[in-house]
Amino acid sequence: MRLLLATLAVGWLLAHVRLVMGDVATKCQGSNRVQFPGDGLFVAASDGIWDNGAACGRKYRLRCLSGLKRPCKEDTITVEVVDVCRLDPCPATMVLSNKAFDAISKIPYAKINVEYAQ
Repeated sequence: MRLLLATLAVGWLLAHVRLVMGDVATKCQGSNRVQFPGDGLFVAASDGIWDNGAACGRKYRLRCLSGLKRPCKEDTITVEVVDVCRLDPCPATMVLSNKAFDAISKIPYAKINVEYAQ
């Protein structure tokens, strides 16, 4: 009797539930340039903020706080998450596009500390 009930339950589930497969972050397509913001201000997120893909498309206000030789510009920028950081381990909370980095730092390739808020 239990086997019959279990079989009926599975049969009902298969008839009434659609199985869907997909990635949580389907709109973040890594190197697909179509998804990048036109202003070039985008980032790849580390696992800490990637949130299993939920951060895809999220926008953050970002500014440089400090670094060696005073690299920071006074500007605050808004960046968009377009991918997860593919380096293991990721070297930062956010890996900035060149344009985003240049917008907040006067010194190319400087190591900077940033402040960010969603």
